[in-house]
Amino acid sequence: MSKRAADNERADRPLKGGERLEAMDVDVDPEMGQFEDEFEDEFESEDEIIEAGVDGRPDAEREAEERAAGAMDVDSGPGTFIVGRMKLEPGQTLTPDPTTYEMLHNLGMPWPCLSFDIVRDGLGDNRKVYPATMYTVAGTQAESSRAGDNSLLVMKFSGLSKMQRDDGDDTDEDDEDDEDSDPIIESKSIPLNSTTNRIRAHQTPSQDPTKPATTLTATMTESSQVYIHDITPHLTSFDTPGTVITPQQNKPISTIRAHKSEGYAVDWSPLFPAGNLLTGDNDGLIYNTKRNDGGGWVTDNRPFQGHTSSVEDIQWSPSEASVFASASADGTVRVWDVRSKSRKPALTMQVSNTDVNVISWSRKTSHLLASGHDDGEWAVWDLRNWKPSAAGGSVAGKPSAIASFNYHKEQITSLEWHPTDDSIMAVAAGDNTVTLWDLAVELDDEESKDTAGVQDVPPQLLFVHYQSMAKEVHWHPQIPGTLMATGEEFSVFRTISV
Repeated sequence: MSKRAADNERADRPLKGGERLEAMDVDVDPEMGQFEDEFEDEFESEDEIIEAGVDGRPDAEREAEERAAGAMDVDSGPGTFIVGRMKLEPGQTLTPDPTTYEMLHNLGMPWPCLSFDIVRDGLGDNRKVYPATMYTVAGTQAESSRAGDNSLLVMKFSGLSKMQRDDGDDTDEDDEDDEDSDPIIESKSIPLNSTTNRIRAHQTPSQDPTKPATTLTATMTESSQVYIHDITPHLTSFDTPGTVITPQQNKPISTIRAHKSEGYAVDWSPLFPAGNLLTGDNDGLIYNTKRNDGGGWVTDNRPFQGHTSSVEDIQWSPSEASVFASASADGTVRVWDVRSKSRKPALTMQVSNTDVNVISWSRKTSHLLASGHDDGEWAVWDLRNWKPSAAGGSVAGKPSAIASFNYHKEQITSLEWHPTDDSIMAVAAGDNTVTLWDLAVELDDEESKDTAGVQDVPPQLLFVHYQSMAKEVHWHPQIPGTLMATGEEFSVFRTISV
């Protein structure tokens, strides 16, 4: 999410993540088998198709060269695409290898969406039956000349079927309800009149077991205002025929006007069911908005201050109700306690020499925090090793990460821990990829010899999925191993490897 100008009339100031989506060169690794096609779910093209691991030479010739190079199993030569290292020739395109996916659907929208969130539903946890169903919210990025077309989208995705295989291995018990169906997208649109920079959903459990949870969204827009909507009726309408959404139900239940500049940092506290929201802006200020006992919303007029540049991301602690972390273009991650009267950070760590675009706090192991940076590096930190100095919060120098990777050569735009496995991470980057990582992988001496021919490809890298203009990625909390990512379009996928 590097700084960039959005439009000619706004080119005099930098923005984060808000540029118009443009065509980019595609660098992809066919060994990972993960390439979407512009015609939803159709793996055909009039252009030349490059199959994984095939470079046009006879097999014997290629294998002889691989043996001579000592890299029979892992060729990083000119015949194999390595993501972020090589470019396609004119007229060439890439196709997904269906044997590496359990599910893959690419779904277009009227306008691109920079940000989205997955909404928990009442269909049950640990779901493995196909076709799958999921509910999401997203904000659009319409052309500047048509800003009035921007909206908050409440969506239901259904008919998400499993990949059809020719190997006869589709007989698992969990696949009894699988169908060869096309995906169906149902949506409800709430007018916003401004591009959504980031959106997050929050649910308040119902006191009445016969009624659904109340689902709220916080939408931070290019206008600098933050809108809180109750989208419960919109979600209910998908499964209750004849439901009509009234104009009043499309209006925000609260509008936060404290920010004087736009921002990209939004997070709901998972430990405050009624609603406790943090929002950060390009002026480096963070505001706290809470729902009071009477159901109204109150924004603290004293912001949290400490960052010397824009606040790029915010994450509440998953285990401590008063603690949150923030990431900034000043290269730091700061940890705060909302009970502090000073409104200053308790800890400040310089984790990068470039912008820190995103952070993710592990829900499984709460002392682990990951950060993604503008130079393509991402890292994992053990917060138990972060100690305040006697000077009042800051620590000189960059702390030691317990893991760091510079595989991506473009900015990290999103990263998220697996909801139940603290060794698995999903990362989206500006090189048009979403990568999956297993931090628990350690190679013994023999395995190290086998991978010696692959340069700059860490053994912890599990999978690479092609996502044009990748912006955000999330794990589905109720469908194990399933991810959703956004860019020029949405991808919903599950790999064989996770």
